[in-house]
Amino acid sequence: MLKPWPNCYSKPGQLRNFELQPVVAVYFQQQRDMRAASDLLLANGYSPLECDIKPSDRFLMERFIRGGMAVRGQPQGNRFINPSVKACDYRPQLKCLSIDIETAMQGLSLYSISAYAMQGDSCLSETFMVSSEPVNEHVRHFPNELLLLKAFLAWLQDYDPDVIIGWNVVNFDCWFLAQLCEQYRIPFTLGRKGLGSEGEVPHWRLLDEEGGRRACSVAGRVIIDGIELLKAATYRFESFALNAVAKKVLGDAKLIQGQHRGDSITELFLHDKAALALYNVHDCKLVWDIFTRLNLIAFAIARTCSTGLPLDRIGGSVASFDFRYLPLLHRQGFVAPNGHLSDEVEASPGGFVMDSQPGLYQHVLVLDFKSLYPSIIRSFKIDPMGMAIGLHSELDQSQLVPGFKGAWFSKSPSILPDLIEELWQWRDQAKANNDLPLSQAIKIIMSSFYGVLGSGGCRFFDPRLATSITKRGHQIIQQTAEYIERQLLQGQRAKVIYGDTDSVFVWLQQAQSNEQAQAIGAELAQQLNRWWQQRLQKEYGVSSALEIEFETHFQKFLMPTMRGSEQGSKKRYAGVIERDGVKKVIFKGLENVRTDWTPLARQFQETVFSQVFFEQPYQQTLLNTVAQLQAGELDAQLVYRKRLRRKLKDYQRNIPPHVQAAQKAAAQGDDIRRGDWIEYLITLNGAEPVNYQQSRIDYQHYIDKQLAPAVDSILHCVNDSFANVTSQQLSIF
Repeated sequence: MLKPWPNCYSKPGQLRNFELQPVVAVYFQQQRDMRAASDLLLANGYSPLECDIKPSDRFLMERFIRGGMAVRGQPQGNRFINPSVKACDYRPQLKCLSIDIETAMQGLSLYSISAYAMQGDSCLSETFMVSSEPVNEHVRHFPNELLLLKAFLAWLQDYDPDVIIGWNVVNFDCWFLAQLCEQYRIPFTLGRKGLGSEGEVPHWRLLDEEGGRRACSVAGRVIIDGIELLKAATYRFESFALNAVAKKVLGDAKLIQGQHRGDSITELFLHDKAALALYNVHDCKLVWDIFTRLNLIAFAIARTCSTGLPLDRIGGSVASFDFRYLPLLHRQGFVAPNGHLSDEVEASPGGFVMDSQPGLYQHVLVLDFKSLYPSIIRSFKIDPMGMAIGLHSELDQSQLVPGFKGAWFSKSPSILPDLIEELWQWRDQAKANNDLPLSQAIKIIMSSFYGVLGSGGCRFFDPRLATSITKRGHQIIQQTAEYIERQLLQGQRAKVIYGDTDSVFVWLQQAQSNEQAQAIGAELAQQLNRWWQQRLQKEYGVSSALEIEFETHFQKFLMPTMRGSEQGSKKRYAGVIERDGVKKVIFKGLENVRTDWTPLARQFQETVFSQVFFEQPYQQTLLNTVAQLQAGELDAQLVYRKRLRRKLKDYQRNIPPHVQAAQKAAAQGDDIRRGDWIEYLITLNGAEPVNYQQSRIDYQHYIDKQLAPAVDSILHCVNDSFANVTSQQLSIF
C-alpha cells in the first residue's frame, strides 16, 4: 500500500493500541509524504493512528517543551547547527504595542493608524494620518494612504515589538490593512525581518465557513486580540465592545460614543484631524490599560506554559489535552485511538440539576464541590488508557473502578488522574506564590478536560468516558443531599431545596442567628468531606479527592417559580449576603443579570427585590415606575439589545423582534452582519431599530412583558402581585 514512497520504512513498535494489540511504526523523510500516505490509507478503509500530528508538535510535546525551551548548539547566523533542546521554566518580558486604525464607514478608505505603549515610565504615542498639511507635533501626516502605509510598516519594523495587541485587531485592523496593501500591491510586512520575505507577510486562516473570523500568524511576532483573550481567560461582560469593557474595568471610556460614532469620526477627519488623532490613540491606550489592569499578557504566557500552545492560539482545548497527555501515553506503551474520526457522536448527559422548592427563605447555605469534575476524574480513576486496560485486560475486580455505560477503569496504571493531581498541586503553588495568571490558566485547562473527553473532535472521544464523569456527578449531588437531610445539625434538621451540577442549597429551618448558620455551614462541610473519604475507601478502595466547601450563607433567599407555573425554576435565584459588614443582594439567572432584558426591567427588579428582602415598602416604587413609563420619562431605558446569530437572509419563518428591527435597519441602508448587536424598541407597529424609530412606543408591552415578570416572582412570595398594586393606576391610563 505504501510502495509509492521509497523513502519511508516501517518497523515493529514497542507500542500497543487501545485493544492492546501491537502496532507498526512507519517513518517518512518528508512531512508531505506522511500526509499523502495517511490520506491514502484513510481512503482505503484503514485507520492510521496519530497520523494528523505535525512532526514539529510531536518533537516539542515528546520533550515536554511548553513555552520555555533551552537550546544548546553551535550558532550560525540565526540558526543552530545540530542543537539539543530541552524544556525550561522561562517567563519572557515581552515588548508589546497597542495599535488601532480609523477608517471610513464604507470601502477601503484609511484615515489614520495609532500606536501606543508604555516603556517603563515613558509613554510612546504615534499617529500616522492622511493629511495634506501638518496636524500637530504628535501626528505624522502623509498626502495619501500608500505613503502612510509604507511609513507605518517601516516604523513598526524599527520599533520591533514582540506582541501586537488591539481590539478586534485581527479581524478588523490587520485584515483591513492587508486588503489595503493588496490594493496598492505592497507587502503587508508585519513579521520580523531576516526571516525571509514570506515570513514577514501574515498567514491567514479562516476559522468559520462564512469567513467572519480569521486567524493571523506572522514570523517573529504574535498578534493578540483583547476580546478573544478575555474570553479565553473566562471573563464575562455584558458586551465585549471596547467602550463597555473599558467602563467596567477602567472606569474610562472612548472619546466618541453613541450610535453615530462612524459619522462623527468622518466629520473629525474632514474638519478636526487633531481631535481624531486624540480619539485614535486614546483607543490604543484603553486597550493597553485593560491588558495591564487584568495582567492579560502574563495570563497568555502562563497559558502557553501550561498547555504548550502558542500565545495567540485561543481555544485549542483538544490540542492542549493532546500536548499534555500523548507523551505520557507513549511512555506507558500505547498510541492514541481515532475517536475523532467516528461518525457516531453520542452526547453525554449534562450536569445534574435538582428540582427546586420555590419560596422565600431565611438562612440558606450553599455548599460547593471544588472543581467537581476534575475531582471525580482523580477519585474514580477516569482515564482513556485506564479504560482500555480495564476493558481488555484480565485484571482482578479489586484493581478496577466501575464507571457508567459498561466502563471499567484500572486503578493503576492511569494517566489523567495523576496529571490532574500534578496540575492541582501546581495551581496551589501558584496561588501560594500569588501568581494569579498562572493559577487561572491551570484552573481553565483542568476544567477543560471533561469537555475535551466529551467532544467529537477529540481522538480519545468515547461516550463512556464523559458519561462516567457526569453520571457520577449526578450521584454525588443526590447522595450528598440525602446525607445532609439525615443529619442533626446543632439540634436541628436541614432541608436541601436545590442542587445544581456541583452545589447544594441547604435551608436551615430553625437557625436562630447568622452566626449559628455560619457555624453549621463550616461543620457540615467538614462532615461531608470525612463521609466521602470513608465511603469511597470502603466501596471502591480509592482515596477521595472530593472537596466540598461552605461557600455562601444567604441570610434571605428567593427560589422563584417558573413563569405561569407553581413548579420551581432552575438556575434562577436571588438572595442577601453580608460581606465586611455590608449586606448585598445577589442575582443568578434572573432578569437583573440577563442582557436580553431592558435596562428598565433590570434596575426595577433590583430595586423591588431589595425592598422586599429588607422589608421596606415597595408599592410606591411600582406606582411611580408605571407613571414615569407612561409619561415617556423612561424611554432611554426601554431599548432591547440582542445579537444576530445568523445572516439576515437566513431568517425566513418565525422572525423574532430583533431580526424584524434588523431588517428595517437594512432597508434604510445599514450594513447588517451576522454577530452584530441589534438595538430596538417595541412600538405600536412592532419592533423598530433605535436609529429609525417611526412609531410611538408600546408602553403596555413594557408593563406586561418587562415590569410585571421582573417582580412577580418575589411578590408572589409575600402574597402580592404587580397587577394587584398597579391595577387602579393602570385603569386611569
